[in-house]
Amino acid sequence: MPVAFEVARGLQAPLDVFLVRKLGVSGHRELALGAIASGGTRVLNEEVIAALEIEAAEIEATTAREATELSRRERLYRGDRAPLELAGRTVMVVDDGLATGATMRAAVLAIRAQQAARIVVAVPVAAPATCARLAELADRVLCAHTPEPFRAVSLWYRDFAATNDAEVRTLLEEFHGI
Repeated sequence: MPVAFEVARGLQAPLDVFLVRKLGVSGHRELALGAIASGGTRVLNEEVIAALEIEAAEIEATTAREATELSRRERLYRGDRAPLELAGRTVMVVDDGLATGATMRAAVLAIRAQQAARIVVAVPVAAPATCARLAELADRVLCAHTPEPFRAVSLWYRDFAATNDAEVRTLLEEFHGI
């Protein structure tokens, strides 16, 4: 949200939340077996699932747990504001960075399902291969810095502390003048 806030302010564009939750592998939460997005889109990483022999029951349990958290955050962040209408519009999806791209893939597919006219992915830092894969889904992918070797998003920030619920709400309220 801090990155999206600055992009929206700089472009004088509308700002909204579009939530995506990583489906982390049990015992290795940072490894994504997939992701879910607002609106119910789910993307699975079949390579990870096959390599780790993850059972369908674990996938469903992880999906249900993350869907509950996604719904909680959406209610908390949006309050009474309706989501922006995406059909027929150019939508820029901003994140702080991309490693595997699982969550961004889920976001792009969910936004595409809402019939956005054009989808632009914009991130300050990403793995080069991830940007290339996303270019197959999005209409445009803007990755400002694509270092090799990449390793992790957090390595490219001085401060990579998680943004908490209160900070997200504050940024949205400031942007919307609430």
